[in-house]
Amino acid sequence: MPVSNFDGETFVAFMDISGFKELMKKDNRAWEALNSFYSLGYMVLGDRTTNIVSSKVEGIFVSDCGILFVNSNGTAIEKLNLLLKKVMEINKGMLSRDFMLTTSIAYGHFKYQNRIEFEGIEKNAVYGGAYLDAYADAEIGNPHIQPGQCRIVKNKLPQEVVTEIETARDGIFEKIEKEREHYYFYWNVSRKTEIEDFKSNYRDSYRLKYQGMLKALKGN
Repeated sequence: MPVSNFDGETFVAFMDISGFKELMKKDNRAWEALNSFYSLGYMVLGDRTTNIVSSKVEGIFVSDCGILFVNSNGTAIEKLNLLLKKVMEINKGMLSRDFMLTTSIAYGHFKYQNRIEFEGIEKNAVYGGAYLDAYADAEIGNPHIQPGQCRIVKNKLPQEVVTEIETARDGIFEKIEKEREHYYFYWNVSRKTEIEDFKSNYRDSYRLKYQGMLKALKGN
């Protein structure tokens, strides 16, 4: 599926398969994760029948990572809305296959250029602060992003986006909550009222994991 050249201000999402190194130790699970990730990206972002990009969100998938960006002339609010819908679809699809992703989203300048060096060799160039900010948040962001989480870097967000997120009462933006330097997008809930229950259950899962480690160390 061809990806269009782009040079401008937009939202970029850096997606990563959680626990991929561990999956590589389990027979075909790593291959299954990659196959699911790539096929979902193809289905969600493109038109499978014509092989032409049908949405305004495009993506580059390499190894266990994906870079999604909005190629649209719409407003920043419209661009984020488009991107979140695609991120939600891909996350839900992976979850249905028992895989989790992490997703970091940032706003700023982004440039993608499909460059052909010579026949048979293709080189793609990705530049821009939005990509670097999303990648850095995924790799070294504080706090460290956890499996299944999707968050938006607050720094450099247009004011109209901040206002829209913080005043939303319905739609996809109502699933976003501010936490320190990020806005967390709870893609797995149906409505805002479900967020607190999910957060509690998610924290409990880590507590139970810690208790399991204690039992193993004690030989119980």
